[in-house]
This record gives sequence, C-alpha cells and structure tokens, in this order.
Amino acid sequence: MTEAEIAAKLTEIDARGKSNTHRLDKVEERQNNLDALVSTVATMANEQEHIKEDVTEIKSDVKTLTSKPGKRWDELVDRVIWTILAAALGFLLARFGLG
Repeated sequence: MTEAEIAAKLTEIDARGKSNTHRLDKVEERQNNLDALVSTVATMANEQEHIKEDVTEIKSDVKTLTSKPGKRWDELVDRVIWTILAAALGFLLARFGLG
C-alpha cells in the first residue's frame, strides 16, 4: 500500500469515525429522552394509584352522606306512624272509657 492509499484510507476511517460519533450522540440523546419518559410514566402510574385511592374514599363518603337523609326520612316516617297509632289507640281507649 502506498502512502497515498494509506492517507486516503485514514481519511475515510476518520470520516466514518466522525459519522459514528454523530450517530452515537443522537442515540444517547434518544436514550436520555426515553429514560425521562419511563420516569415520567412511572410517576404518573404512582399518582394514578393515589387518585384511585382518593376516588374510592370519596365515593364511600358520598354514599354515607347520601344515605343520611334517607335514614332521617325513614326515622321521621316511623315516628309519625307511631304517633298516629298512639293517638288512634288513645282515642279508642277514651271512646270506650278504658283510658
């Protein structure tokens, strides 16, 4: 191999090395972006789990709150019925002279 051929080959190898360095820099940048994306997705999954727990707790609280007026209404109806029955029984007892 002549000096000119060696110089040409060396120039070619140098150009290929620069090209490979440039390509590796792009690959490293993409890998860093991918690592950041994976970290972000992991954080989002963690936050989603917390949100799920919060929603479950909120649903439980809402069920409790919505059942309270129903319970109060049921108690009120029971008291009204017992009051009417007591009044009717008192009226009947008074009518027949037993009270």
